[in-house]
Amino acid sequence: MKITFLGTGTSQGVPVIGCTCEVCRSVDYRDKRLRVSVHLQVGDKSIIIDTGPDFRQQVLRERITRLDALLFTHEHKDHTAGLDDIRAYNFMQKKDMPLYAEERVLEHLKGEFAYIFSGANYPGIPRVALHPITEAPFDLDGILVQPIRVQHYRLPVMGFRIGDFTYITDANYIAEKELDKIRGSKVVVLNALRHEPHISHFSLQEAVDLLQDLKPERAYLTHISHLLGQHRLVEPQLPAFIQLAYDGLQLEV
Repeated sequence: MKITFLGTGTSQGVPVIGCTCEVCRSVDYRDKRLRVSVHLQVGDKSIIIDTGPDFRQQVLRERITRLDALLFTHEHKDHTAGLDDIRAYNFMQKKDMPLYAEERVLEHLKGEFAYIFSGANYPGIPRVALHPITEAPFDLDGILVQPIRVQHYRLPVMGFRIGDFTYITDANYIAEKELDKIRGSKVVVLNALRHEPHISHFSLQEAVDLLQDLKPERAYLTHISHLLGQHRLVEPQLPAFIQLAYDGLQLEV
């Protein structure tokens, strides 16, 4: 499996015009973070988790010319806003785009993108095929996907495990029975918003503590705000098996 981080940033603590912090002024490409998303190449299948506002820019940058399915972790705008831009894949591939998400999230998408689901066959609108999921493992075109239930403050969110790879974003609590689903993963991706505690995201230390308990071979931190600090300063402070992810980072699992 080949993993490409399309975005590792967040709308929480996003830099504003005129911000003079070291991250906002940094010329290090690792400090330039689009909204969080990841591309998985599993055999001949191309899958993306979440389509944030930067979706189009991300797939153009990485030259992702085929997309077989989308997985959604939850319904927040910074994870769904780019859905409209799948229309290019509809046009090229001549098929509806499979969307895998909880029923609640699919219902939210129906409201957010009502024109897609209105029943009017208007030329050029995105075409989708909805696949409701639960916490049970499911088959995605021959790929076994294990959902991982996490909490984003009071909002239930899905993480996903595929083989030896687990991806968790937008979480600040994971129950023990869900941690058991993650254990044994060779690579774990986990959110780490900033140094200070946050109401709905793991802080850096909370993420590190959890990863030290899970003990994957490798771990990567994502959903990073500029409040965490510069990549070159933060990463040397981490345990050897943990790295800060950055936009465009690629790895094999």
